[in-house]
Amino acid sequence: MQASELKYFKDILESRKTQIIKNISGVNAELDQLSHLELNDEGDYASVNNNSMVESAIVRQQEQELAEINVTLGKIANGDYGICVMCEDTIGFQRLKVKPHAIYCIDCREIVEKTK
Repeated sequence: MQASELKYFKDILESRKTQIIKNISGVNAELDQLSHLELNDEGDYASVNNNSMVESAIVRQQEQELAEINVTLGKIANGDYGICVMCEDTIGFQRLKVKPHAIYCIDCREIVEKTK
């Protein structure tokens, strides 16, 4: 992969990383505020509890994506970026444009999806 392409993907990943960190911070602040509310009835409690569960699920998903991005940024630094972890072939440029932190090529991704 050319240096300009690596910079392109690194910039995208760094930008997404910054956005995820901001999102997680905002959700955590919101969850903290929800935990300090004085709830008057069961309906309020159920609503806050439901919102907390949804927000927690979002944070878990974003933390997973953040971890994947950090691994990918390490691969860029090590020169291993864009290599499928399963077959060790090059991951296509178009696939990386759609998901810059992809670890599988299209063929291997389909195999993994079918075995789940």
